[in-house]
Amino acid sequence: MPARPEDLFARLEELGIETKTHNHPPLFTVEQSRELRGEIPGGHSKNLFLKDKKGQVALVVMLEDTHVDLKTFGAHIGIGKVSFGKPDLLMQLLGVEPGGVTPFGLINDTGGKVKVVLEHRMMEEELLNYHPLTNAATTTIRPDDLVTFIKSCGHSPDIIDLTRECA
Repeated sequence: MPARPEDLFARLEELGIETKTHNHPPLFTVEQSRELRGEIPGGHSKNLFLKDKKGQVALVVMLEDTHVDLKTFGAHIGIGKVSFGKPDLLMQLLGVEPGGVTPFGLINDTGGKVKVVLEHRMMEEELLNYHPLTNAATTTIRPDDLVTFIKSCGHSPDIIDLTRECA
């Protein structure tokens, strides 16, 4: 059974991480997020759940306006040619459905199968925003606290400059 938002919030509290959560109607795209987020401060993201032909899986988290070329992207993050991971694999590894992809889903990747890539430019923001295992809310967190959370899930994220290496 995947973790629920309340499980996530309990983990964050356990780690001493302060967050703020805003509830809203379910959002499925960056465009919908832009329309409905109001005045939530901080960087807003897009999250790509990718898989290569060998079965390696990556979660790539970047600012919503970052563009990458998926044809060559896998080589930049250390895996093969990538495509979007299937919804059943997304649910199996991160415990979320399409539209709800989030680094907070790493709480469900207890086997450490997902490679985590964070955009360097995103990590320079004062605050960051992600869905808390549901696309009907947005949770604001500081970048250093995000890394603390990710490491508590057994992952060591790669922080790379996506604008220079992958455009």
